[in-house]
Amino acid sequence: MRVEYRLEPCRSALNRVKGMPFQWSLNPFMGCVHRCTFCYVRAFERRADRPSDDRYGRSIRIKTNIVSVLTSELARPSWAREVVAVGAATDPYQPAEARFRLTRGCLEAFANARTPFTVITRGPLVVRDIDVLQEASRRARVSVSLSVPTLDDAIWRVTEPGTAPPRQRLRAVRMLAEAGIRVGVAMAPILPGLSDKPQLLRDTVRAAREAGAVKIWTELVYLRPGTREHFLDTLAAEWPAEAARISALYERRAYVPPPMQRASREQIDRLVGQHPRAERLPPLIAQEPEPPALAVRYGLTLDLFEDLERTPPAA
Repeated sequence: MRVEYRLEPCRSALNRVKGMPFQWSLNPFMGCVHRCTFCYVRAFERRADRPSDDRYGRSIRIKTNIVSVLTSELARPSWAREVVAVGAATDPYQPAEARFRLTRGCLEAFANARTPFTVITRGPLVVRDIDVLQEASRRARVSVSLSVPTLDDAIWRVTEPGTAPPRQRLRAVRMLAEAGIRVGVAMAPILPGLSDKPQLLRDTVRAAREAGAVKIWTELVYLRPGTREHFLDTLAAEWPAEAARISALYERRAYVPPPMQRASREQIDRLVGQHPRAERLPPLIAQEPEPPALAVRYGLTLDLFEDLERTPPAA
């Protein structure tokens, strides 16, 4: 797939977030070559009159000056060292990071400013920055979440076409855990009728715990206009019966009914209880308090985009 990379400076790095378990977000890139079919960002792209179909992910904005802008924002007397979520709108470890190293530079800035942060990614490239994550963990609360919705190869290939294989991401979880980084796994989104089969869920929870994940959180897929059409069309080409069933389930709503959501979370909680993580204290952060879980709710996350590059920290 041909990708256009646009080198564009940004006016602000940190963005105020409302209604989430973190106060600020940071995204070194806009647009994502992972092109996950279920990505909630597609809905925002449609609202902004940009392509949300198969063209999404073909144009990536590189915020070339984000490290220097962030450094200046963190140096302001008004900065209260609140938690920053890195990658809430676009993956900070997509392939462009290997070349531009903007995420690494931002993490170094957080470490220098003793600012707590959490990273969410589908990119195993995060292990390149273990040294920075270790140093940051000595100074503030740090956590990383790797998204691993399922270990099923067929589901992965259809629904997450631009991402690394799930077991590569689990290897990254293991490497981070062994390096003393607090790391969790996001089993999100779960696809009703596909990745919610009991054995698939058990396999993913077991693998995540064995790799060293200290947290596992989950959400059922969220389908707003923009995401819904592309996701269902892609699914129908491979599994027409499942696509039809999901379409009917989400016919008049973006979420499944609350009882179904609760049942899914309770099922994951039971599985986590059956596969406890091996007892070992991360050496660098054993004395740190538990950071807030990066439980991104797909409905609330759309509100986050309204604040992007609009509300930087006060001077």
